[in-house]
Amino acid sequence: MDSKLETISFPHLPASLPIHVALFRNVQNSAFLRQQLLAGNADFEYAMIDASLVFSRAHAMAAVFRAMNDYLNSRLKSHNVHSEIVLSFNPTNNIAESFRKLGISDSTKDLLIIKVSVSPDITHDSVATHLASSVEGVPMSFDDSTLSEIHDINKIKKLYKLGALPSPAVKADPSQPMLGAAKDRLESSLIGAIALRGS
Repeated sequence: MDSKLETISFPHLPASLPIHVALFRNVQNSAFLRQQLLAGNADFEYAMIDASLVFSRAHAMAAVFRAMNDYLNSRLKSHNVHSEIVLSFNPTNNIAESFRKLGISDSTKDLLIIKVSVSPDITHDSVATHLASSVEGVPMSFDDSTLSEIHDINKIKKLYKLGALPSPAVKADPSQPMLGAAKDRLESSLIGAIALRGS
């Protein structure tokens, strides 16, 4: 299976805590993956997010950075850094709502999976191998072009209560990332909502 897993280090966070990010489309076994999470299976300790609610790479990285910052400063509101990432995507502090609206459901088809190297045995290769054997889906590149094919602008605006903002225009060429002031304004609003969420 072709692994498109990306390993990212944030400049302002310890280099010993890289983040591994994978994006899958047409996932066939979401119910199984969700069950492993609910059962507390340590092998499946990931942040699993419905990718239709991820507007852009910057949007996702803002949520991850917020969760990592809270993790490093012992301010977690949920039980680990991975559940905190899911919570960080939510503009409110309601943990149950975060998982219901943003987390994986039995019918999720497009899935963003994030794993933090909270121990030295969590490496790019170990995560890539585990996901390749566990996720029945098509690995995709984690970039704005792919996310623009997946995200549901109306769902995102409803979640973040941004109904008054104009929607970015539908692109003539789906392979080109969205351009324009509407995209920038929506992205800025989403990142602002994550940064300003009640602490």
